[in-house]
Amino acid sequence: MKKRSWYLASLVVTLTVMTVPVLSAENQSPTQSPSELQAMSILKNMSEYLAHADRFSVTIRDGYDVVQESEQKIEFGELRMVTVSCPDRLRRPDRLRIEVERSDGQKDLVIFDGKDMTIYTANHNIYATTSRQGTLDQTIKYALDDLKIRMPLALMFLSTLPSELDNLGVSADYVEKTTITDVPCDHLAVRTAGGVDFQVWIAQGSEPLPRRILITYKDEPGQPQFWADFSKWNLAPDVSDALFAFTPPKGAERIASTTVNSVEYGTSRSTVGAK
Repeated sequence: MKKRSWYLASLVVTLTVMTVPVLSAENQSPTQSPSELQAMSILKNMSEYLAHADRFSVTIRDGYDVVQESEQKIEFGELRMVTVSCPDRLRRPDRLRIEVERSDGQKDLVIFDGKDMTIYTANHNIYATTSRQGTLDQTIKYALDDLKIRMPLALMFLSTLPSELDNLGVSADYVEKTTITDVPCDHLAVRTAGGVDFQVWIAQGSEPLPRRILITYKDEPGQPQFWADFSKWNLAPDVSDALFAFTPPKGAERIASTTVNSVEYGTSRSTVGAK
């Protein structure tokens, strides 16, 4: 039977908030090739475009390796539907909704309405709510750092995305022009100073949005990978306030926010076929 450990999923979060030494001047190439300059320009353009989006929705299908004691890799996955919205359209988005369905059927929901953050697990009919006024950036970092909530690719939801990439000590190279689900894309190969490589496919044209990402953890046993495909991007979703309001289902039990991580993931299936 194969273990479904969540340690790799926490590694995915590493890309969202990890602090690594920025490449020093002596470690960087004194001159960048035209291919490297092109890649860095595309990556910067994507990060700035996404960071300045007032609201958006996107569907993310992802998968991640779990390395077994036998060194075999087993892939598990999730489907995420993400919506970010701004009430007055003048501030950085401060409302968030993430619907998650795991490959084993478990369904989770994360909602931030600008004042409270709620995490709900449908299979156990439990939820936790914590008061957290502030920006979406502050709330995401609180969820990751304090509540230890898994939120893969959360970096992409931050208004500080460009500087976050800078802090990773990123270097990039242009691979090729290709097509992802009928969308012409630029394929980039990116390296960081922290033992993490990633490839990203960015749409060409006036909306330089990511269409696919593949992350490799080089320093981890077995060099596990995480991948995600992005579809149904909408930069002007028609959403209502009700989408970001949580009404507990009948019989739902409220638990302390400090225990939500252990409850939500501590009961995850540990073997293939287990519940």
